[in-house]
Amino acid sequence: MKLAEKLRQREERPGMLIVLSGPSGVGKDTLLRRLEEVCPGIKRCITYTTREPRPGEAPGVDYNFVSADEFRRMIEEGEFLEYAQVHLHLYGSPFSCVTRARETGLDAILKIDVQGGLTVRQKFPDAIMIFVAPPSMEEIERRLRARYTDSEAAVTKRLQDARREIERIPKYDYLVVNDDVESAVDKLRCIIMAERARIR
Repeated sequence: MKLAEKLRQREERPGMLIVLSGPSGVGKDTLLRRLEEVCPGIKRCITYTTREPRPGEAPGVDYNFVSADEFRRMIEEGEFLEYAQVHLHLYGSPFSCVTRARETGLDAILKIDVQGGLTVRQKFPDAIMIFVAPPSMEEIERRLRARYTDSEAAVTKRLQDARREIERIPKYDYLVVNDDVESAVDKLRCIIMAERARIR
């Protein structure tokens, strides 16, 4: 096979599956919005959830908000790549979005918790696993309280969960500390570009 033909086949390969995880309040949504602006060829697959929207969140942009009954129907129909209960609510990653993106050569990105991320890794061992961490636990607490959307009990629970999630960092391929948005976004873009060039 000629070199040109080999290179063409590499360019036509399916897109990657990228998992982005990190504690609540670490800034994953902000990073993803900026990443979409500076890194062509990615497709964010929007998670389904049974929780109510927070102020400023838009259906189909931040999450797909559905009832518990609708979520259970989707489970029965096998529509989720993974699903889990997190902070008393159900969250699930749509299988169809990931499949469509990868088949068209786009890199599918899932923003999911650590529990869901490790489930995806079991099903897709070639998934690119990226953990976004806060610069400190004090900063994550400050960000959670600045949202003004959670009770004191909920903030305490999220901080406990954050500590447990940080302990799972060794299960991931990459670590990005979100101490500066632009710097963190550039690191994410570099990771994706390097993975696209990887010889598999």
